[in-house]
Amino acid sequence: MAKIGVIYGMENTFPQALVDRINEKKVAGVTADHVRIGAIKIAEPSGYQVIVDRISHDIDFYRAYLKNAMLSGTVVINNPFWWSADDKFFNYALAKKLGVAVPNTVVLPHKMHPPGTTVQSMRNLAYPLNWDEVFDYIGFPAFLKPFSGGGWKHVYKVNSRDEFFNSYDQTGTMCMTLQSAVDFDDYYRCYVVGQEKVRAMKYDPKQPHHLRYVKDAAATGALHQRLVKDSLALCRALGYDFNTVEFAVQNGVPYAIDFLNPAPDADVHSVGQANFDWVVENVAQLAIDKAVSKKQPDTEYRWAHFLNAGPVKTSAASS
Repeated sequence: MAKIGVIYGMENTFPQALVDRINEKKVAGVTADHVRIGAIKIAEPSGYQVIVDRISHDIDFYRAYLKNAMLSGTVVINNPFWWSADDKFFNYALAKKLGVAVPNTVVLPHKMHPPGTTVQSMRNLAYPLNWDEVFDYIGFPAFLKPFSGGGWKHVYKVNSRDEFFNSYDQTGTMCMTLQSAVDFDDYYRCYVVGQEKVRAMKYDPKQPHHLRYVKDAAATGALHQRLVKDSLALCRALGYDFNTVEFAVQNGVPYAIDFLNPAPDADVHSVGQANFDWVVENVAQLAIDKAVSKKQPDTEYRWAHFLNAGPVKTSAASS
């Protein structure tokens, strides 16, 4: 029996719908359920061929469980080793290397010394920082945001040097990026599943959370093709099988704004029924495909091996 498990936190609609849809498909030898775990023994198999991870970014215990499961051959969506190593500043640098449009971005030193460090710990840091060089490169308005984070937490829009320093003073020990603001005409959030399928959804980040997905509005033509192409390029390079990529479109150019979302919002009340149905169906099929794969379990145990997301895909499909 090939078991698929779902591990999740406070969300309600997506995990249950995913388990139900996998079981409704009645694929011979495949079943899905909600993961239940206690204390974890080292190198003990999880009993699952596939686990869909929706929560380990918030809970270290679950992250440890998933890494241990991968050691014995479980496929985890998304790879917890890469997710542990990833950050948004690296994502922007990677996007630039890939030819995906991104706003100018810098990573900044912590405003306050991280716990356990002193001024002696920062002897390699240029001081005072050349703020004129930073502001000339970024310009205003700009966004100050964590170099790795999500949910629009600790994000500040700054329109001047004074506003920047006032916001920067509030960031404490967090590592922050400063990024040029894009005066966007349109904004899209693209679901990417299996590094093959893309659903580009019109999105309005200025609205309350439950109103951000714009119903019955879709990109067309060259813009849609560019959104699909860039979304796939990013997710294939990062190795994420389930992700969302956000684009701010200015003068017809989609700028990748956020693509470290490997547990993306999939609640029916925020994404809408049509988007919800699409993601449930496609993630269910992805999990089944991986569960029935004839690929032999890995026997390479170097840590770096677990970062490998497999061969780069060459085909693509979109809604």
